[in-house]
Formats: sequence, C-alpha cells, structure tokens
Amino acid sequence: MKTSEERISQRLRRDRPMTTISIRIPEDVIEDLKEIAPKFGFSGYQPLIRAYIGQGLRKDLARLQQPELANLEESLRRHGVQDEVIAAVLGEAAHRTA
Repeated sequence: MKTSEERISQRLRRDRPMTTISIRIPEDVIEDLKEIAPKFGFSGYQPLIRAYIGQGLRKDLARLQQPELANLEESLRRHGVQDEVIAAVLGEAAHRTA
C-alpha cells in the first residue's frame, strides 16, 4: 500500500493518466448531477463524479491507514463477518469521530 505522501504527490500531478470506464447510473441521478455540477463550479457532471469518487476514496484510505481499524477489520473478516456489515460499522464509527 502506498504511503499518504506518495498518494498526495501522485494526485497533485496534472499529467496523471486517465482511463475510460463504463458504469451504469440511473438517468435521474445523471440529470441531478448535470444540474448541480455548475453550481459547485464544475465544468460538467463527469468531473463532479470524479470529485465524489476521490472524496470517498480519500476517506476510506485514511480509515485504512489507521492500524487499529485495519486490524479490527481484518479480525472481523477472519471471524466471518460480512464485508457489508464491516463497511457499515466502520462508516458509522467514522461519522461519530468526524
């Protein structure tokens, strides 16, 4: 796993390579994204989606870099706790500490 410094350095580069993906999103969600993107200063809905993904990713990476939470997560998996339950519990814990 990369260090925080390595991730930040990579994300600050303007010449980061991009890749095209295909993802199915409900039409009404796309319409909402198109409507609010300019209100938040985005040139379109795709940059807004990238911002949302980046925000969630940074939050999860920060959570995983906390050794005690990573150890707890690993222990729960070893005991057969489903990933969805682990994600919900860790998300709830993060909201309480934020």
